Amino acid sequence: MAPECWPPAPGRLTRSADQRPSAGVTWVDKAHWKRIRFVRVRRPADDIRRRESLRRGGVSYRHVNCGRSPILDASRVSIVIPARNDAEALARTLSHLAHLTGRCESEVIVTAAGDRKATERVVAGRARLLWPGGSTRAELLNAGAAVARGDVLFFLHADSFPPSTALALIEEALRDPSVVGGAFEHLFDEPSVSLRLITYINRLRYRLTRNYYGDQGLFVRASVFRELGGYGALRLLEDLDFAQRLKRRGQSILIRQPLRTSGRRFLARGPWRTLFFIVWLLALHTLGFDTQRYAERWRGPANRAPGMPWPRGVRL
Repeated sequence: MAPECWPPAPGRLTRSADQRPSAGVTWVDKAHWKRIRFVRVRRPADDIRRRESLRRGGVSYRHVNCGRSPILDASRVSIVIPARNDAEALARTLSHLAHLTGRCESEVIVTAAGDRKATERVVAGRARLLWPGGSTRAELLNAGAAVARGDVLFFLHADSFPPSTALALIEEALRDPSVVGGAFEHLFDEPSVSLRLITYINRLRYRLTRNYYGDQGLFVRASVFRELGGYGALRLLEDLDFAQRLKRRGQSILIRQPLRTSGRRFLARGPWRTLFFIVWLLALHTLGFDTQRYAERWRGPANRAPGMPWPRGVRL
């Protein structure tokens, strides 16, 4: 549902479904103000309540006027999206991001490779578009982070859909100075029984290890990202490598609000066959063996869209 116009008429306050404040929020309405502010009232037990709310996927709000929609009054968040020959999926994600609470206080950077004409058509001014020259996800992510102006970097796949309050949830998580970054709960977008079972298996893995994947929407303080040297020069498992280094740097938090991501790669290649391939890669990575030689098999040819079916006869 589209957000209501802001500010509302003097003496009248309206709320959408995404704007229900939790206990301890004061509504302030003064007709002579140019902006309307909803400011959270701090109480002695507030920090404990806030941590518990975040664990359940809750959020507290602090809104100011921004054109037609309420925005989050917070440090700028830079959303970085890598896209390689993936214009169709990118178009859906950019449309989804337009409805995020706080979107107009963030910036969106698309770092692209491959089909220039189709990508430029779907971006069409909705994001800053870069063509850095590389084609691996690590190269594209690092290129976007290099020009980002935000205090927080939010890395999003071109086929992922964060919750509408994602930016507020990230801000809430980073209020704790010991938290350096984190990720969201994983959920496949497609209503497949196999994908749902794989989701539960994956959740068990990352809740035990705190090793998050890129399709969970990794976020990190920009200063910490640069301190860590960004993503490693890897063609495969660059997200796992970064998540492992991130948790050694400080507290890496899981936001228990699902971020939906496409399971098209699993569906095109076979859900369980794809899962077994991932388990094989993780085993090799854990034992210290080289996994980069499998990068082309996982990514697919550089001139094709991600997640294409494996050629017939390919052995895993």
